[in-house]
Amino acid sequence: MTSTALEVRLASRPQGWPTEDNFEIAEVEIPTPAEGQVLVRNVVMSVDPYMRGRMNDVKSYVPPFQVGQPLEGGAVGEIVAVGEGVTTLAVGDNVLHGLGWRDYAVVPAAHTVKVDPNVAPLSAYLGVLGMPGLTAYAGLLATAEFKPGDVVFVSGAAGAVGQLVGQIARLKGASRVIGSAGSPEKVKYLTEELGFDAAFNYKDGPVAEQLAAAAPNGIDVYFDNVGGEHLEAAISSLNVHGRVAICGAIAQYNDTEPPAAPRNLVQVIAKRLTLRGLLVGDHKDLQQQFISEVGAWIASGELKYSETIVEGGTRQAPSAFLGMLRGDNKGKMLVQF
Repeated sequence: MTSTALEVRLASRPQGWPTEDNFEIAEVEIPTPAEGQVLVRNVVMSVDPYMRGRMNDVKSYVPPFQVGQPLEGGAVGEIVAVGEGVTTLAVGDNVLHGLGWRDYAVVPAAHTVKVDPNVAPLSAYLGVLGMPGLTAYAGLLATAEFKPGDVVFVSGAAGAVGQLVGQIARLKGASRVIGSAGSPEKVKYLTEELGFDAAFNYKDGPVAEQLAAAAPNGIDVYFDNVGGEHLEAAISSLNVHGRVAICGAIAQYNDTEPPAAPRNLVQVIAKRLTLRGLLVGDHKDLQQQFISEVGAWIASGELKYSETIVEGGTRQAPSAFLGMLRGDNKGKMLVQF
């Protein structure tokens, strides 16, 4: 094993859209695990929309990345060394942890989750069986309080979370599932492969008009991954007592000015709508139920998922992240080492 490895650091805080200049690739010594720690050689890592928010120096539900320090995020890797006192893990085990953006990571053993590549591909533990999967499951069922017969609209529906929300809604008895995406290929993917009843390309015209055409009788649930114009359109289409799970607002993460929409929040009163924010960390109680139910759907072929995998490891992580923000991915965006 070589003595040095690479990591990605935050070189500067972006103003608006991030660029490659906001990242620095640094060569560092491979650390040695101390007592209670394991050394993990990363195999696959995740890039996620929430990471954009952590690049800003603002108070939020998770601390911001620090300039000059390595970034963090979900990763799965193989243990190559264990420190004193570690008895639950061994060299060769595969684990899920939170220190991606680097070739090797020293992680407290207690902060890892052992995963089995014989049950599912390692990449699945960062996507369909990982944080995005639980976000979709808990967001739809708990946050949006989905009920059989609901008409469900999902924005960013071809992304890591959205692709699962629509399918879970269908499998749970939605009367109609509608998705928006950013290309004809993604729209086709939603309707022909994932079983959405309708989908549209938000670039083809006003979202409100396309949504009204796809849901002539209105919608009952909106799963929001986008914000802005999509949220405004959904509020207009929501039926009385409709529910919104606000998961993300990727349309405005890189804006330098406040968003113009939604401008119709007064409808929340008349329709008695519920708009509720969603953080996956609040729903750990659903983890086992989620794994059991979604795992069974995957095994039976009832639930499908896509991944966009960028080869090249640490050096390609910044470009993969930027591509994810642009919407280049279908399904979960991952970096393979």
